[in-house]
Parts: sequence; structure tokens; C-alpha cells
Amino acid sequence: MGKQVDDTGGTQLQRPAHTLPYSHVAEELGADRKQGLSDADAQKRVEQYGRNELEGGGGVQPAKILVRQIANAMILVLILAMVVSFAIKSWIEGGVISAVVVLNIVVGFFQEFQAEKTMDSLRSLSSPTANAIRAGRNITVPTAEIVPGDLVEMKTGDTIPADVRLIEAVNFEADEALLTGESLPVRKDAEVVLDEELTAGDRINVAFSSSTVTRGRAQGVVFATGMRTEIGAIAAALRKKGSKMRTVKRKEDGTAAAHRYLQAWTLTGTDAVGRFLGVNVGTPLQKKLSQLAILLFWIAVVCALIVLGANGFSNQQEVIIYAVATGLSMIPASLIVVLTITMAAGTKRMVERHVIVRNLNSLEALGAVTDICSDKTGTLTQGKMVVRKAWIPSKGTYSVDPSTEPFNPTAGTISFEESAPRNAGTEDAGEKARRDTPSDLLDGNSALEDYLKVASLANLATVQKNNDNEWSTRGDPTEIAIQVFASRFDRNRLSLTSGDSPRWTSTAEFPFDSDVKKMSVVCRHSHDNRMHIFTKGAVERILGSCTSICWSEDGATQMTDEIREEILSNMEALASLGLRVLALASKPLEDDIEPKSDPDRNTLEVELVFRGLIGLYDPPRPESAPSVRKCAEAGIAVHMLTGDHPGTARAIALDVGILPKRMHELSGDVSDAMVMTASQFDKLSEPEVDALPVLPLVVARCTPDTKVRMIEALHRRRKFAAMTGDGVNDSPSLKRADVGIAMGQGGSDVAKDASDIVLTDDNFASILNAIEEGRRMFDNIQKFILHLLAENIAQASTLLVGLAFKDDSGISVFPLAPVEILWVIMITSGMPDMGLGFEIAAPDIMQRPPQSLKRGVFTLEVMLDMLVYGFWTAALCLSSFVLVLFGFGDGNLGQGCNETYSEACDTVFRARATCFACLTWFALFLAWEMVSMRRSFFRMQPGSKRYFTQWMFDVWRNKFLFFAILAGFITIFPTLYIPVINRVVFKHEGISWEWGIVFVEALLFFLGIEAWKWTKRIYFRRQAKRYPKENSDVEMPKILDTTLERESREKA
Repeated sequence: MGKQVDDTGGTQLQRPAHTLPYSHVAEELGADRKQGLSDADAQKRVEQYGRNELEGGGGVQPAKILVRQIANAMILVLILAMVVSFAIKSWIEGGVISAVVVLNIVVGFFQEFQAEKTMDSLRSLSSPTANAIRAGRNITVPTAEIVPGDLVEMKTGDTIPADVRLIEAVNFEADEALLTGESLPVRKDAEVVLDEELTAGDRINVAFSSSTVTRGRAQGVVFATGMRTEIGAIAAALRKKGSKMRTVKRKEDGTAAAHRYLQAWTLTGTDAVGRFLGVNVGTPLQKKLSQLAILLFWIAVVCALIVLGANGFSNQQEVIIYAVATGLSMIPASLIVVLTITMAAGTKRMVERHVIVRNLNSLEALGAVTDICSDKTGTLTQGKMVVRKAWIPSKGTYSVDPSTEPFNPTAGTISFEESAPRNAGTEDAGEKARRDTPSDLLDGNSALEDYLKVASLANLATVQKNNDNEWSTRGDPTEIAIQVFASRFDRNRLSLTSGDSPRWTSTAEFPFDSDVKKMSVVCRHSHDNRMHIFTKGAVERILGSCTSICWSEDGATQMTDEIREEILSNMEALASLGLRVLALASKPLEDDIEPKSDPDRNTLEVELVFRGLIGLYDPPRPESAPSVRKCAEAGIAVHMLTGDHPGTARAIALDVGILPKRMHELSGDVSDAMVMTASQFDKLSEPEVDALPVLPLVVARCTPDTKVRMIEALHRRRKFAAMTGDGVNDSPSLKRADVGIAMGQGGSDVAKDASDIVLTDDNFASILNAIEEGRRMFDNIQKFILHLLAENIAQASTLLVGLAFKDDSGISVFPLAPVEILWVIMITSGMPDMGLGFEIAAPDIMQRPPQSLKRGVFTLEVMLDMLVYGFWTAALCLSSFVLVLFGFGDGNLGQGCNETYSEACDTVFRARATCFACLTWFALFLAWEMVSMRRSFFRMQPGSKRYFTQWMFDVWRNKFLFFAILAGFITIFPTLYIPVINRVVFKHEGISWEWGIVFVEALLFFLGIEAWKWTKRIYFRRQAKRYPKENSDVEMPKILDTTLERESREKA
């Protein structure tokens, strides 16, 4: 690699890293191989060397955002109207439309630019992370913050964060195809020192940035970051975009007919137009709204043609301007911008609730989730495991009392009783448990000594005191808990394997695999130079590998089926306490294993000696049970898919409420289907799974393949499923699920890459937060779309009916002028619509069934509301125009009143001003009414005791919406009363007594909207009573519903 030069011109290494021993590399970089860098040192190095990022890739692209602002059907209609206005020398209308176009593009650009910056910062949160050791602590940091000198740990499934000189490599292999093109993983060796001229693919003591760990684990020191890595040198090639040209379909001999070339060019052209108009890029909802924009464009053209036809296709300026006004009335110009900002704000809000959105499509999908398939450990439980029980067959049961310091091996006490777990509390229990010191319990106890060797050595966790004399840990929570237990007896792995003359030396390691469900370490004992294998894992798998057991102090005896049954019985007893139970086994090996060899685990993990069981308690998170209950209320079924024993899984599922307490009241087939093991579920054929009365709510001993089968079973039942996962093998189920959810703390980079959202706290309650936010966003998008399109219908209807008002020359007089329409679209409605996008969740948002993505935002209710609100607004606007013109005026429509003010046009101008004031007020009031699509404006919060004042709090709660509406009320007055602006630009006149009509019609508008909402509430209540099951999409038998309801009443 040669010398690596930093940004200041200095050098980090005198020679390439692969040509130096790792101790020299660490020394030159100032890296501490035990404690890592301090936080302050790491921060200095970020400033010195820069962030660990490749330059020029992705990011916010202002040019593309600007093109998107211009290239949409909404703006195209405005540009067309501007061109027509200038063509007929209607300078004022043309100038105003030009200003609106520029304003819309500029405002839209800056708003979307900020939204894209927000999204870009959120995407960086979901980028790969690295496990770094800093100040003696193992912490997870974003890959971009890794610096030269950092000590990093890597395991299967991780993406290597930078170029790393390996210090330790145990069965470590990496996929470097991205760098070298080599399809097979490369096995690494930390001990070798290589020649300088070797190519990257042959540097087996270095792990390269962006490659993926396919096997084993390793530790190393970072020596190159960002553009100074090997992958940084070829970053330009990696950033090449794929061709957007459609390929030509060819025959088997490689030739192609002429029409195939025409077909490819045509499809390429339509793709380009589609991208230009936004109909084939973005999320499904963005595509739908872009398609809606094109539909509205053609509706606007049809409306303009209707106006021209009603006036005999006259080419007079007045007629053309009327046609332009009618076309503009159908354009919700701010629709796409408001949608983008709403989505960006929603994703930012999700981060505050510990959810990172990686795929914008999932924002729409979250509100439709009907089933959540969740892991147990660390998601429903705290992931802070502690050993509670240890059973050694020849001795008895050791119990650890609860402690407030789970990582401190000196805290808490240990008690011992000679009985087995299955006999605890019975007459066969023997003498009562006695408390004793670890040293006394270990004195002359060879069975406990053998047990502790497995607990300590078949373990990769580290438990030690840091520089502040505090206990710190690194590793998997399960292994940490077991290592703490071993450390209570002074059998810490570090004390056994480190130092000048260690008692044990690790030779080979077989990592835990979700298929074999066990892990092993092969160690050499320094006293007799003999090798031993130490294994821990799932009880059933360990028993299958054991042929003997130390059943008494007389030594090992043959393992029999009766003994296996007794062991399983003791496992059931521990599992019934909610403990996760593992088995420990070991044996001496007859043959030596070379340190750098790759032995077959299947030949070593056999004929083991069973040493005992260990029971770990992982307490449920306090928020898990309330979250599961909220899921049931929201119409979402929760399935727990765990690798634990069925007894442990059942106990935790009952504790958090996934299973009902009164399962004995359910029929046998239902209760049996609710809890299954993976082997039971996988034995069923697809028709047999589909015939189950209910899909399992708990699947124990779950494998990655079982997760995929569960997702497919849910899909066959037309369910919309979310799946959690953290391991490499979870990737297929995460991709197969409608919403893949990865764990941010304990998840592998491979799982994160396959997911749609990432939980930063690995907490089940955060999944509920994400679903609530998804529903809230869906609701708000519905609200502002309904508000915008109802106004468009109102404006278009007012102008089309207004064609009947013809002056002395036979030309239609418009009730609303073009500039008035633009004012309502851009100024009056734009900001309130944005305010609706920021609305909080409705009080009952998590008491509704999941949304249907098939119907999307355009439900039958929304479309009917759109017509009712639009026509009601149009009717009141037209009635105000008619009242002023014919009711209180002389009915004189004058001549040329579409162009200039005259005494003869005074009544028309005042009638137009009244109509404009009514439309403005209605649009603003409608925004407040849209806060809830069914509840009364005066009773938005159903549980409130403020019967007459609650509406005031609701109005003030969303301050953005409040001030947007207030601004809309205020800005109407300058347009009405400032000379020149009123008559020349807006084509209306200041009004006085006409305000009485505006107030009365505003009251009628409120009454009409409230009456319609009341009608809807009555209808939906009756529908709920008549078809109760249609309002719930949860798959649960009726008897289970009854059980859950009874439990709810008891809690209340």
C-alpha cells in the first residue's frame, strides 16, 4: 500500500501495514492494544484525518432537486398558463403567474433541499457501524467516526469499517469480491508478516474496508480510513451509475430485428419522461400523487375547453383568461412539496423515538402492519442476562441471588442445594439450600471445576476492571453472564488464557451457528500439553453430542435414554421459571490440532461428557407488556420467534401478554397451535399450516428458515407482516417481510442492509412507536390531500357554474379571477396544508384496525368527503356572488368586467370580492376541520372534560397550523383594500356590508361540515354494530378475544 499520507502531509506508517508485525503497527499509530483510544484522542484524530467516508458519493444534489421542482405536472400547468397570458397580452395575469411559478420553485426548492438534508443525515444514522474498543469499553460507533489507531472487533456478518491490521483472527474469513473480484472468501492470519510487493488479495494479515466477514471473529488496529483505504482508491469505479438505456431484445444468435431497436428506444424515451414527471421514481405514494397530478393536468385542459366551448371558442382575451383561471383551479401546486416535507419531518420524528427509516416505502407500509414477528432476547426482554441457576448432575444446584450489579462477580451471594431443579420445593429436595463462599464451594469439587472450565473457556466475552477500577464487559450478553458466573469462582477467561505462562491456550474456535445451535473452543492445557474441547449450546443439541455424564463423584458413566429424559426434565423445570437454559459439555482430545488448521467441527463435537445446565434470566422490558396490549388494541397480532426452549418462551410470552393467561379455557387445537417448536411447524405442509385455527403466537427453537415459512404463511392469509432480525441468517426473512426491522445495537451489518427500518434501542416498544408514526403520517397525508383537492373541486365548480353569468356582449363573467385562484392555492392553502402534515396522532389512532395499502389514501370515505366539501364550498361561494349581484345589487353584469374596473362593473367587482373572501375563509376553516376527519371540531379529544373550551386547546396545540391560518386571515385584507392591487391585479373591490354575508356563510359552512361529520359518525357506529368482525383484521378465534377482554376488565 506504500506510505499512507494524512491530510496535513505527515505519514502514519513508515512501511506498509502488511509488512510490519501488528505490535509495530499499533506502536506507530499510538494504539493501546488493551484499552483502545480514549474518547478525546479519537475526537482529535477525526479532526486530524477526517471522517471515514468516500468522497463524492450520493448526498444531497441541488441540481436534481431544482429539476424536480420544474418537472412536474403542477408547475407545467402554471407555465402553460403563464405563456398563454403573455401571448394574449394579459400582462398582469402573466406577471402574477410568473411570480407564482418562481415563488413555487424557489420555496419548493429550499423546502425540499432542507428535507433532503434531513433525510441524508438520517440515512447516515443507518449506515454500517463498527465495534470499537475505547477507554476499555466495547462501544458501537458509526463507521464514519472510525479513526486510524482505533482498536476494532469484527464478527460474522459485519462490514469491515476501514483497512485493519489484524491482531487476532479466529477462523476469520472475509468476502473481498468488491475489491479483488475473487468470489471465494479469503482466510486471514494475523501472525504472518508479508512482502511489500504483494497485491491486496494476497495480504492475508489485513482486513479491507467494505468487505464482509463471512466466518469467525477478529480484532485489529485501523491504519487507513476514507479515501486512503484500498477501496477508496477505486471509489470512482464503484460510483458509476447503471445505464438507463433499455436493452435490445436479441435472438439466440445475438441478432435483433429492427423493431426491437425501436421498441428499446421508445421504452427508454417513456422511462425518461416518466422520471421527468415523477411517475416512476420515489415511493408508491409519491408515484400515485405524480400520476394524480398528470390526471389533474388533463382535467384542467378539459375544464379550459369547456369554458372556451361555452363562449363559442371566442379568441377574446376575456374568454381565454377565464379558461386559464378554470384550468388553474384544478392544480394543487403545493401537493408534492408538502408530501416531501411531511415524510422528512416524520422520519426525523421517528429518530427521536429510536427508529431509523432506511427505506421510504416502509413509511407507507408501517400503518398497514397486521402482524409483528419479534425475537425475544433484547427486544421483548432487556438483553441484560444474569445467571440464576447452575445444575451439576453429580453435585446439585447452585443459585445466584439477584444483585443490583449484574457485571460485578463479587456482588451477590451463592447458595447450594443438593437437589436437582425438578425436585426443588418437593419432599425429594433433601437439605435446604445453604449459602457459602465461592472458594469453599470450589474446594475439592472437581465436578464444579470441570463445569467452570467450560463456562469460562467456551466463551468469548471479557469481564475485567477498567482504568477507573470499575467492572466493564465486552461481548454477547449471554456469554457475559456466564463469564461473570465463572469469575465469581476466580475462573475468569483472561486469568486462564493470558499472562507470561497461561494455563490454557486457545487453538481453534467454532462460532455459534443458528443451525447447529452450539459453539466450541479447543484449548491446550499447559500442564500436560493435552488438548480439550469445551462446548456450550442448546440442551437438545448438546445431549445429542454427549455419550457420557458425570452422574456421581465416581466418574463418567454411559449416557442413557433415561438419563437424557431426566436432564430434559430438569431443563423443563428451569425453563418454567422463565430461564434461558444452556448445556455445557467437554472432553479431552486424543489428537493434536495445529493452530492454523481448519478442523471439521462435526468430528470434534462428538462423544462429549455432559457437565451440567446453566439457567440465565433475561427480565422482560417494563414496556413490553403494555406495548403488546396496545398492539392487540391496534388490531396487530404479535408472534414471538425465539431460539429458546418452549418452556422459557411460553413463560416470557405469558409474562408480556403474547399468550392469554387462561389458555386452559381455549380448545385443544387452538392452544396447541399457539405454541410450537420450529421442528413441529416445519414438519407441516403448506395446506396443513393454512388449516391451523391460528398461526403460532410462539415458535421456540426457531431457525432462519422457520422465520421465512412464517412470513409466507402470513402472506397466504393476506396479512401484512413485520419481522425483526439481527443475524446474518435473518436476511432472507427480513427481505421477505413487508417491513424488515433490524436491531441497531446487536444487529449485524448484513441484517441492517436487508432491513427497511432499524431500531436504535433494540426495543419492542419502538416497533409500536414506528407503527404509530406510520399511521400518523398516513392520516396527515390523507388530511392535506383531502383539503387540497376539496378546494380544487370548489374552485373549478364555482367557475364552471359561473359560465352562466354572461354580460351584455355574451361573454361569461368569472366569479373568481385568476389571481384570486392563485392566491388561494399558493398563499391561503399552502402553509395550512404543511401544518396538517405536522399534526399529532389522533387519540384513537392505535385503537383502529390497520390501514389497507390496496386502497391507499384515496379511500371511498376520502373521495366522498372531497366531493361533499368541494360542492358545499362551491354552493356557498356561488350563493354569496349571487346575493351581492342579484339579491342586493341590480344584477348588472356590465361589459368587460373580466378585464378592467368601471362604474358599471362595481357590483360585479364587489360580488367577486365577497366570493373570494368566502372561499378564503372556507379554505382556512376547512384546514381546522381536517384535524379530525370524523370528530367534531369542538370535540377533537373524546376523553376531555372541557366540554366548551377544548377546541381552543386543539387550535393552539399545532402552532404552525394556527399561525398559518392566522396569516391567511390577515393577508386577505391588503388584497381587498390596497388601491391598484385590488382593482387591477385581483379584479375585485373593497367590501363593507358584504362582510355580513361572509360571516353568515362561514357559519353555514361550519354547520354543513359538522352535519356531514355527524352523519358519518352515525353511519360508522351502525356499521360497527352490524359488522363487528369487519372492523378488525386480527386473526384470533372468538374465544381468545373473550379471554383478552376478560383480562382487560380485571386489570381495569
